[in-house]
Order: sequence, then C-alpha cells, then structure tokens
Amino acid sequence: MRFVTPILLILLVLLQYRLWFGRNSMPDYVVLTERVAEQQLTNEKLKRRNELLYAEIGDLKSGLDAIEERARNELGLIQKDEVFYRIYQDLEEPDS
Repeated sequence: MRFVTPILLILLVLLQYRLWFGRNSMPDYVVLTERVAEQQLTNEKLKRRNELLYAEIGDLKSGLDAIEERARNELGLIQKDEVFYRIYQDLEEPDS
C-alpha cells in the first residue's frame, strides 16, 4: 500500500499535465472552438449571398422585368419614346 499512493499520484499529475499542456489540450480546444464559431459566421454570410444570387437568377430566368431593370441600372438602357434627364450638382461650394 506504501507504493500504490505515490504511483497513483504520479499518474494523476501526468494525466493532468497532458490535459492542460499536451497535444489536444484544453487551450487547443478553446482555440478550435473559436475558429469553428468564426467559420460558421463566414458560412452563414456566404449562404445568404448564395440565396440572393439564386433569387436573382430565378428572376432573370422567369421574366423580362428583371432583365430590363438590370439593363437600366448597369447599362443605362433608355427605351424608345422615353426622356432621359441627367442632373449635375456642383461639387464646389460658391465663394462668399
């Protein structure tokens, strides 16, 4: 019985050392948990972006309204019998 207690104590210390400082220890677990949380946020953002892109693709496939809107905004489409007005603002303030 005299040798069992020190051996068990040494075994306990070795296991605790491995738990706190060894490979796959508690600090490693905390770091990996934080990285997983960050990756999940990134994945959610990308998932929302993909959903918007799929919705836009569906709009473009289903009708001409989305195509016309995109042409007006990105390419400056002006249809026949429409009047286009461009308003310029002075970027400089007049001298007083």
